[in-house]
Amino acid sequence: MSLKHHERPNQGGNILLNYLTAGESHGPQLTGIIEGIPSGLHLDIDEINNQLKKRQGGYGRGNRQKIEHDQVTIVGGVRHGITLGSPVALVVNNRDHAHWNEIMDPVTPETPENTLRKVERPRPGHADLVGGMKYRHHDLRNVLERSSARETAIRVAIGAVCKQLLEQVGIRTAGYVQQIGPVSTDDQLELEVTKIENEIANNDLRIVDQTKVDEIHDLIDKTRKDGDTLGGIIRVVVDNVPAGLGSYISWDTKLDAKIAAAVVGVNAMKGVEIGDGFKAATSFGSQVMDEIDWNKDDGFFRNTDHLGGFEGGMTNGMPIIVKAAMKPIPTLYKPLQSVDVNTKAVKKANVERSDTTAIVPASIVIESVVAIELAKALTDKFDADNVSRLQEQVAAYRDEIKHY
Repeated sequence: MSLKHHERPNQGGNILLNYLTAGESHGPQLTGIIEGIPSGLHLDIDEINNQLKKRQGGYGRGNRQKIEHDQVTIVGGVRHGITLGSPVALVVNNRDHAHWNEIMDPVTPETPENTLRKVERPRPGHADLVGGMKYRHHDLRNVLERSSARETAIRVAIGAVCKQLLEQVGIRTAGYVQQIGPVSTDDQLELEVTKIENEIANNDLRIVDQTKVDEIHDLIDKTRKDGDTLGGIIRVVVDNVPAGLGSYISWDTKLDAKIAAAVVGVNAMKGVEIGDGFKAATSFGSQVMDEIDWNKDDGFFRNTDHLGGFEGGMTNGMPIIVKAAMKPIPTLYKPLQSVDVNTKAVKKANVERSDTTAIVPASIVIESVVAIELAKALTDKFDADNVSRLQEQVAAYRDEIKHY
């Protein structure tokens, strides 16, 4: 049965790509299941682990990353390093669970000893209070364990699988940090994935402007000392996407809308832009619309990319540009006012172990969810039972639209 049983196979007969995650922040493991990955994909497990390592890095991270050393274990859908076409099952173990074994035990009944880390004072800006009201939890640890950004580790693993699939048809992605708190980085690079990757590899902030590194380090250090947190802005660029992924036919078939939903579905994301986004709203149409050109080598193309690679909910062949706005992390080491959900007494909010900023690993997460949505669109449009057949169909389609 499909993870979403109401979704049907596409016209090619293959199962639509979809995924499901399970697990709590301090539980034994995070689990991910992906349906619809074609057979014949050579999975590089080292590259999946490399993406997980990047997610754990970055200046401003907290002490948990000293405990966890995320590694993926593939427990289904792959044989001898090659996907079978059946659901791919991934596991990332939580090493910190060893310190939480009794508290997070799924079977042992509740006792005073295993509820020592009870959470009753919700953190402003977190899911604690609303989740408790919705699910009738009076120990808000039941909420925060799942609403924690720890879940994004398994989404990065799933995204790494999807990135490897996209690369089989020449599509490459890069996610990086454009702004941290009030400090914006100079972003004059041409929007090419290779150039972006080369620049962000030179620092621990994933920014393209090396001259801003010391300023941002100082900002993060001061914020940590103040017991505060920082957000920022992330940009994702995707190269070599063929025109025509997505559709203008119905609102729920527009690919830019699906990407926007996936981005906002990541913890702490409060805004998303495609291309020039909000800047376009303050510009004249003549400054925003990307003029159309043609040559015999490339076919149709745009002279600019203000619209971020989308027109009418469909890719137009230009690089996809997605920006995400991340709010500061809600857990403050100088906590804000809250109210105890059981006694109703006004108190300071609970303090959980946290980061000063998670904008750097968030750039990996956002890149991952964009890759997942593109892989969905790709396998929806073409016969994706097998990677070789997918490559043949994409190549034929690229040739067709080039000669339109």
